[in-house]
Amino acid sequence: FENGKPRNDHYRRFKIKSVDGIDDYSMMREMLTRRFKRFSKLKANGKNNSNAAADSGATSSKSGGGEAWGIAPDLVLIDGGKGHLGAALSVFLDLGINDIPLASLAKENEELFVPQMPEPIVLPRTSQGLFLVQRARDEAHRFAITFHRERRSKKSVESALDLVPGIGPKRKRLLLRKFGSLKGIQAASMEELAAVPGMTLKLARQVKNYV
Repeated sequence: FENGKPRNDHYRRFKIKSVDGIDDYSMMREMLTRRFKRFSKLKANGKNNSNAAADSGATSSKSGGGEAWGIAPDLVLIDGGKGHLGAALSVFLDLGINDIPLASLAKENEELFVPQMPEPIVLPRTSQGLFLVQRARDEAHRFAITFHRERRSKKSVESALDLVPGIGPKRKRLLLRKFGSLKGIQAASMEELAAVPGMTLKLARQVKNYV
């Protein structure tokens, strides 16, 4: 968020690589480590000027990061309670980051936890500060849920095509590229399917039978 509004061009998605199963703390540690390792490297190279990074043209979510990785946030807000905050703080300590404020927002009572304060901060229910952190938390939820739905949808399409004899990864990619989705493939005629590079009428008939 910047000036109270989402900065969609700075949104990033991380596919967790090192954690098997569901482990909130470990997954968050991996994500924060990967995100702020880049920040630490840019900082070491003197490239973490937030104004220059924000004004650069390399901050689009399609750009792969660019200088946006070097922006020093005014606050890193964690979705969770004391335990989540502790996990995030351990990453910052490991990376030697001590100049970026951390806080966590626990959903049940909308309490804010910050390092070195044993008791949570309870903001007034009509506070603009509370509304801001709630909006940031809810927007992060929306973004994550959309990402997971897209992944599930993609997996269901791919698994359906995996059942078709003779359709390997390359033909699967070509079919999806040509028709866009499973529905597009289902709506295509056998002649249209057969016209895709690497396909034949026999394979097109197989697709029709299985998909």
